[in-house]
Amino acid sequence: MRIIFATNNPNKLAEMRHALGDRFELLSLKDVDFSGEIPETGRTLEANALQKANFIFNKFRQPVFADDTGLEVSALHGEPGVDTAHYSGTRDPHANMTKLLAAMEGVSDRSATFRTVIAFVTPDLRELFTGEVFGSITNSMRGKQGFGYDPVFLPQGSDLTFAEMGMEAKKETNHRVRALEKMIAFLRERF
Repeated sequence: MRIIFATNNPNKLAEMRHALGDRFELLSLKDVDFSGEIPETGRTLEANALQKANFIFNKFRQPVFADDTGLEVSALHGEPGVDTAHYSGTRDPHANMTKLLAAMEGVSDRSATFRTVIAFVTPDLRELFTGEVFGSITNSMRGKQGFGYDPVFLPQGSDLTFAEMGMEAKKETNHRVRALEKMIAFLRERF
């Protein structure tokens, strides 16, 4: 089955292709010659994922999925949440992590959840799949692998941040992969 992944993020695309293996043919936006901006104006992860998937589906009329991911920090009442990608006012991961670490300075409850919502859209389906990873925010950035907030997120039960893990180890605990596995199970059952 050919499925379009509605993202311009090469890191997410690589992570999803790695997780999917050869089970499905994953097309990027570049593969379908789309280079524009995808609207993302929802105030929840669910709304953003659906908005993005519907937008690309309406252009190409092929099965499509889109995700939205948020880092929800307990002590910050769920922030950065839906604003995770541009928490600092920019899309610069280092600036976002710097702002987060400054907000967490002196805070003892460092618990956080990485949550991904995937919306899968076809002509007659609109399905949502959620993956979560519980963990905590470190006191400083650690590791060079991964992307986004990986250097400051320590998954529960691990001594390594996502950025200190290799792709295979991260795959075992990744929120995006957990949501994707739910979608794959649905696709296998449905198609």
